[in-house]
Amino acid sequence: MTVVKTRATDGTEVEFVYQNPKQGGVKDVYFDPNHQYAVAFFRKPLGAAGKDRIERLVGQYRQGIFEQAGADYWQNLFRWPEKIVEYDGRTGIVVPFYQPEFFFGDQTSLDGVEKDGKWFASGKNFNRFVPPEEKGSLLGYLRICLNLSRAVRRLHAAGLAHSDLSYKNCLVDPSTGGACIIDIDGLVVPGLFPPDVVGTPDFIAPEVVATLDLPMSDPNRRHPRRETDQHALAVLIYQYLLHRHPLRGGKIHSSDTDVQDRLEMGEKALFIENPHDQSNRYIVQKGDKDFLPWVDTNKLPYTIMGPYLKALFDQAFIEGLHDPCRRPTADNWEDALIKTCDLVQPCLNENCVKGWYVFDNSTRPVCPYCGTPFRGQLPVLDFYSSRNGTDFRPDQHRLMVYHNQYLYRWHADRSVFPNERLTEADKKPVGYFVFHQNRWIFINQTLTGLMDVSNQRHVGPGEYVELKDGVQLLLSPEKTGRLAHVSLVEA
Repeated sequence: MTVVKTRATDGTEVEFVYQNPKQGGVKDVYFDPNHQYAVAFFRKPLGAAGKDRIERLVGQYRQGIFEQAGADYWQNLFRWPEKIVEYDGRTGIVVPFYQPEFFFGDQTSLDGVEKDGKWFASGKNFNRFVPPEEKGSLLGYLRICLNLSRAVRRLHAAGLAHSDLSYKNCLVDPSTGGACIIDIDGLVVPGLFPPDVVGTPDFIAPEVVATLDLPMSDPNRRHPRRETDQHALAVLIYQYLLHRHPLRGGKIHSSDTDVQDRLEMGEKALFIENPHDQSNRYIVQKGDKDFLPWVDTNKLPYTIMGPYLKALFDQAFIEGLHDPCRRPTADNWEDALIKTCDLVQPCLNENCVKGWYVFDNSTRPVCPYCGTPFRGQLPVLDFYSSRNGTDFRPDQHRLMVYHNQYLYRWHADRSVFPNERLTEADKKPVGYFVFHQNRWIFINQTLTGLMDVSNQRHVGPGEYVELKDGVQLLLSPEKTGRLAHVSLVEA
């Protein structure tokens, strides 16, 4: 084993095993003996612009994200270059090693393999190769998408674009909902650093695909930027939640596979579930058993993801597919995913492949994955908030209750958001729901101003209130406090 010891440009010592590199698209990757970090060397010499880019990455751009309030939060969502190394005539970057949860366990056939998104985005890979204990649940995938949305939102807020957002540059763990964006060194800074790559097939925005034949200097050629990240993020979310691609359907444009691919992903791109044009619907064939049920849009339509995500999929793949300025932002996805997480119900079938499903507002909820119906009463809390403390208006946000579910501060107060700015106090639940002696009750833990408005009764910490149809609960007396209206769905 050849261990090289050298110094980064900041003077700190770096060591790595200089043999048998892992090869990426443009870099050779080596690891330190203790697997605490990786050193990735660019195969080709970097020009002045390339060196300037990575110097800014490890300098001002890194400082802008990781030396601000909430920096610890972003450490888990990015593997950001920390140092620059010059060795053996090549330039490299030092990047922290991936967290253990982003590798398949040693009890599986994929022992030690990185959990990049390809294993979970394709129905075939998900069915055939992912071990049962690594498949995760629907709730885990929703959390993955939420984490990725937050990470992309943070990049865009810093004036950056990833340029190659795809499942190969995202590590995920459906068991925990963890996600991490990698290969940061190709970031685009509009007006300063143009993209080095056009992206990864299946994630390149249609306007970029459609103009690939134009010279790089042609003003009509489209390049990776924030709007192309928005397209790629929408594709990732659709694939992680439904295990199929939103544009690869049954419509044939050409017998030439290259031409077909160029048209299907570019000029002629069409959402496979477009309700106004069904010509690109996926055609389920006999040989598709490895992809089922995920490619069957009749059995598992995108609408099973609930109203908030359905609206954004329409915006991304119908309204904004060929009109980049109409695509949903990462912030839009973050908000919709938070609300969708509040709509999930645990499936009563312990062998269900997804374990959870999104409540579809029906009076008889049924798990779309295994067909198991919900039995009994299901409380639904619709949230209202006020701008003056008296006039309450719908928040278009509801909470589906299940046994032992928690209520948090962000449910009780519209000014609190469940993101990187949450205080430690606001991360703690303020109460929880239980089904006890055939009654649904809410047990208040810390809400000092909780009022059962229907009965004009104060419910102090340690006390409980029964959830009956029509009950109204003022969760917080502040002007930003929420009112919850209880409905009981019978199944």
